[in-house]
Amino acid sequence: MLRNRVSRLAAATVSGALLMAAAACGGSDDTTTTGASADASSAPAASQVKVGLAYDIGGRGDGSFNDAAAAGLDKAEAELHVEKKELEATQGETDAQKEERLRLLASGGYNPVIAVGFAYSGSVAKVAKEFPDVKFAIVDDDAAKGDNITNLMFAEEQGSFLVGVAAALKSEKGNIGFVGGVDVPLIHKFEAGYEAGAKAVKPDIKIQTKYLTQPPDFGGFGDPAKGKTAAEGMYDAGADVVYQAAGGSGAGVFEAAKAANAMAIGVDSDQAALPAYADFKDVIITSMIKKVDVAVFDFLKKYIDGTVTSGPSVYDLKAGGVDYSTTGGKIDDIKSKIDEYKQKIVGGEITVPTS
Repeated sequence: MLRNRVSRLAAATVSGALLMAAAACGGSDDTTTTGASADASSAPAASQVKVGLAYDIGGRGDGSFNDAAAAGLDKAEAELHVEKKELEATQGETDAQKEERLRLLASGGYNPVIAVGFAYSGSVAKVAKEFPDVKFAIVDDDAAKGDNITNLMFAEEQGSFLVGVAAALKSEKGNIGFVGGVDVPLIHKFEAGYEAGAKAVKPDIKIQTKYLTQPPDFGGFGDPAKGKTAAEGMYDAGADVVYQAAGGSGAGVFEAAKAANAMAIGVDSDQAALPAYADFKDVIITSMIKKVDVAVFDFLKKYIDGTVTSGPSVYDLKAGGVDYSTTGGKIDDIKSKIDEYKQKIVGGEITVPTS
């Protein structure tokens, strides 16, 4: 059962101040649920668009959340012919450093500017006011508000429900684990969905949970050694499947799974298919896919079309914003059962908890 963390995390909004990620639900048949009215009066020519993107901790090459954002940017460069500039985050940086990164892009003629991760929440809200003619987007945060801010959100709990189903069906010991990078509301959505999915299959299943760090320490999203230690403890305590929502720390979870001859579940990208995790693809049975690339590309296309809106754009299971992977064929035998639950969520028969 999920622990009640509301009191100790009241200051950490669902998309607060960190550097990672991992994203919220909606239910329309359209790709997104949009916010305020669009500003279509001056749609720019694609060849004139200069996109600035500020990464979360780990940056391009993290094999997870940031790489998904990079994929959306790369697609926009190839198909929409935009110019791009990418800036990296640093471990343990201050909000002032995040603000300066965004200012550097906005003052350098980059418009729109995309911030990857809820850590940028306060910084985006502040800098967007300084540059009212620049469009900003922030991934995984709905707290930053402004006429020139689009919030790209995901239903992580829905995708996590599906991999929870997979974990319960694959577990032979009735004992599974969850490793969260940082103990914040955003990652609670992953845990809540995972637990609900597993218990939908096996109500009495044991679920071990470990968060690597507590805010304001967000290093849990970039510490593979801590991820490995946490997962080792779970496997030693009887778990045979561990799901990680821990950014770069997830590599350590995979390492522990391989050493224990056990199973692991990836996050954000189809991690079994990524070269960065080639050594671990035999233990990654599935991944919860969070399509940040779709959201980033969609935002940029709307910017070029002059149809960008402020406020939340929500990418859920029904909209194809989250899903689960089948690379490696390790869950082919249970895919039909997972898809039954998927249809129940899409159809509204199952409402997945977020905490």
